[in-house]
Amino acid sequence: MKKGRTALFAALFCGMLMLLSGCHGSKGLGAFTMPEQFDTKKSYEVTFWAKNDTNKTQTAIYEKAIQDFEELYPNITVNMRLYTDYGKIYNDVITNIATNTTPDVCITYPDHIATYLTGTNLVVPLEGLFADEKYGLGGSEVLFDSPRQEEIIPQFLEECAFGGHYYAIPYMRSTEACYVNKTFVEELGYTLPETLTWDFVWEVSEAAMEKDAEGNFKVNGQKVLIPFIYKSTDNMMIQMLKQRDAGYSNDAGEVLLFNDTTKELLFEIAKHAESEAFSTFKISSYPANFLNAGQCIFAVDSTAGATWMGTDAPLIDISADKIVDFETAVLPVPQFDVQQPKMISQGPSVCVFNKNDPQQVLASWLFAQYLLSNEVQIAYAETEGYVPVTKKAQESAEYQEYLSRCGKDNELHYAAKIEAAQLLLSHVGDTFVTPVFNGSVSLRDAAGQLIETTVKSVRRKQTVDDAWIEALYDDTISLYRLDQPGSADAALSGGKAELGKLPGTAVALLASLAAAWVVILLYVAWGVVKRRNTVL
Repeated sequence: MKKGRTALFAALFCGMLMLLSGCHGSKGLGAFTMPEQFDTKKSYEVTFWAKNDTNKTQTAIYEKAIQDFEELYPNITVNMRLYTDYGKIYNDVITNIATNTTPDVCITYPDHIATYLTGTNLVVPLEGLFADEKYGLGGSEVLFDSPRQEEIIPQFLEECAFGGHYYAIPYMRSTEACYVNKTFVEELGYTLPETLTWDFVWEVSEAAMEKDAEGNFKVNGQKVLIPFIYKSTDNMMIQMLKQRDAGYSNDAGEVLLFNDTTKELLFEIAKHAESEAFSTFKISSYPANFLNAGQCIFAVDSTAGATWMGTDAPLIDISADKIVDFETAVLPVPQFDVQQPKMISQGPSVCVFNKNDPQQVLASWLFAQYLLSNEVQIAYAETEGYVPVTKKAQESAEYQEYLSRCGKDNELHYAAKIEAAQLLLSHVGDTFVTPVFNGSVSLRDAAGQLIETTVKSVRRKQTVDDAWIEALYDDTISLYRLDQPGSADAALSGGKAELGKLPGTAVALLASLAAAWVVILLYVAWGVVKRRNTVL
């Protein structure tokens, strides 16, 4: 009897291991094959995950897009789930990979998609769908005015290509801008240039730290002033390195971040953190709040955040009595070489997940493609400092009319918002993106962490020298697991080793899921053995 129970338990345990070994990945999904014809007699439910910052206008645009699409395709129902953070979408997708319950269409970033690709055939390569004569971009049987592939801004489309395929379509694009209190700059005796340099920003920021006999800052008459605040320090480090032609990473997924130029930049940042002329969003809070209260001079944030910036901003998080009147200038991020400006291109893209039913995938693709229509592109771009991703939308009479009314009001045509969009439109050729690979999310986080840790350590009166930087490098490499070969994580995931390693967050999620399944299945096995003993 005992030997039989042991054998039963061993069989159950092996079964559990088999289940766990297949819990991450595509569960046997075959490569997507394009149907010859879309089956309009069958009903489909498309799950759409999107990001929204509690902006009711953007939510209404999504809802109208879904309603209009469903009128065109009555057999397709789109169920939307809204998130307030792209990171939460990423984590939920990783979690749902394990149960094969990913969404059908997801607004995300290429860095995130690279991790999703550790599941074989999990994300649909789109180049075949792009070119399909019937249902591709501008296809003959698409029931709306779809842009052709050549009408998508080439730089934006190329951001969605990696691993030899297009795994997404761009949805909206933004870059970073420096929102400047021009009034304070001039009161300090400086003339604002057309393009900021790092030297200019550091010099003005240090000059602004002068106080009067009562301990108030002379430039604003207040006890609080942080002249320079950067929202996304990962972008800050990445752009500084790009502008200096220094290493960050390459297409092979090689980590180049921890170099001598990075060290030089951290020493410079530490110097201005020590004087308290510089801080970050994570340390001090949202730059717009300080800017609008007259407590910041240079606030770097996304062009998509323009509606929060300035005295007359339509979206403000501080009370009206705290707002200071000043002239706002919207400029590119600081540069080392103003003759060759370099700024990051960012913004959400849309991917389509593979399913067992090719018709379901085609229904999902039709909805994803609808997000590129002029109706959606222009409406969404007008909510923030985004720009549409198609020439078709950018060159339309409606969008050009919108741009021409810059500053006519402080709502739809708020000056800083349209100036932020125009900044990107005039600098598309100066934008760049970082290489995408499985693990590029962790590397990006590490780049920002170098700055955050440096600023915090200076504030704690720690000595930032060569030895400290080397220790910081070692700690950051270990924290983000950047010293481990991708094959180990790929083996854990059952995915492709050539895509690199899973980020630590993804590994932690998968490990937690595996542990949970172990506990559940062991409990089930124990119950089976117990019942068998009772019967025997």
